[in-house]
Amino acid sequence: MISPAKVAIVSLLLDLAGAFGSKSSIPNTFPDLFACVSQPSVFSCENTTVIQNTCCSPTPGGLVLQTQFWDTFTGFEKEGQKLPKNSWIIHGLWPDNCDGSFDQYCDLSRQFDRSPSPAQLPDGTVVPAYKGPGVDTFIEEFGRQDLLDFMNKFWVSQGSSNADFWAHEFSKHATCTSTFDVACYGPKYKKNQDVVDFFDAVVRASHQFPTFDLLASAGIVPSNRTTYTLSQLQNAVKAQTGSIPYFGCTSNGTILSEVWYFNHVHGTEQFGIFKSVDSTTPSTCSAAGVRYLERNPSSEREVR
Repeated sequence: MISPAKVAIVSLLLDLAGAFGSKSSIPNTFPDLFACVSQPSVFSCENTTVIQNTCCSPTPGGLVLQTQFWDTFTGFEKEGQKLPKNSWIIHGLWPDNCDGSFDQYCDLSRQFDRSPSPAQLPDGTVVPAYKGPGVDTFIEEFGRQDLLDFMNKFWVSQGSSNADFWAHEFSKHATCTSTFDVACYGPKYKKNQDVVDFFDAVVRASHQFPTFDLLASAGIVPSNRTTYTLSQLQNAVKAQTGSIPYFGCTSNGTILSEVWYFNHVHGTEQFGIFKSVDSTTPSTCSAAGVRYLERNPSSEREVR
């Protein structure tokens, strides 16, 4: 007869096996980069020859912008969509070309934006509004609840649902980034694998630029009374990243609202090393006085 203690141990082992089995069943989303091992590897925008395998380095959009916003409300507070306390919100990962130009909505077969902006490209191509399931369901289908939870905390939209915002960022920007091309995922590609991979990459890049902490460590914190100079903002970030980002302001340059970190990338946008470079876009903030406004407590929440 098996003792109750042994039954309990066997039950525990089965539970653990099931847990590990469940974890190992989550499909990966990374591309097939085997061919990149034998390719010359340089920082994007710094290559002297044409990139032979565009899956190995973002091209022509090799100037990669990690963008963040400082919103003070979402408009969806009643639905529980609130801003993360003591943190800027993720906006996206944008592929500017090395000459400062950029493309958008490059693959309409991967268009998941319900309200495309622009709705018509410069060449006259109409970007059709998407009407299918939300991209949050793509994340769930890959078993990435961890990623979805993080995005709902730190990648928060103002004026739309989070999932619609994420769809906009993928459709407008990721489809113009060569390392997210479907061809880069090889014959074992799973539908929407590239979408989830992009979301992972955006989150990974955002960790390199903790804007709230970078500014706070230099004594720059949200305040409805204090005014900061643009040089104070720039110097605080440059002291830690080595470069001056773009700071964007509204209300005639007086209200701080966004920051863009410009980078060259060694390797793929998914896994490569980001090298911070100075912004190629002039700031829209007033040189003399910038207000970094406090948020209404009802519009934010504690997050971990």
